[in-house]
Amino acid sequence: MNIWFTVVLTVHVLVALGIIFLVLLQHGKGADMGAAFGSGSSGSLFGATGSANFLSRTTAALAAVFFLTSLSLAYLATHRPETGGSVMQGVSAPPAAAPKSAGDVPQPADVPKPATVPAGSKSNEVPK
Repeated sequence: MNIWFTVVLTVHVLVALGIIFLVLLQHGKGADMGAAFGSGSSGSLFGATGSANFLSRTTAALAAVFFLTSLSLAYLATHRPETGGSVMQGVSAPPAAAPKSAGDVPQPADVPKPATVPAGSKSNEVPK
């Protein structure tokens, strides 16, 4: 499926460049007025109106291909197979060793006992 995505994307980019080239090659609406006064476009390869029809039809065909490749890219992008998830997916932790008897249970490290207050002082006073 990845190869199809690359092929369709390549065709899509080439068609987009072709559309850009053909649109820039076409004459604007104002260019026809110049041809009426003898600008010489009637001596072109396709005739006076032949080039306009050829270029506009080719542009329309490329626009249709561009539309189809856009839809194909959208379909291929949303229907990709899942590639996994996590690096740790499917790895199980080793089982914890159960203590053999009550004496084997690990005890927390010795915690220092709080300081005792001297007998003659009040509990809310801070020793100096």
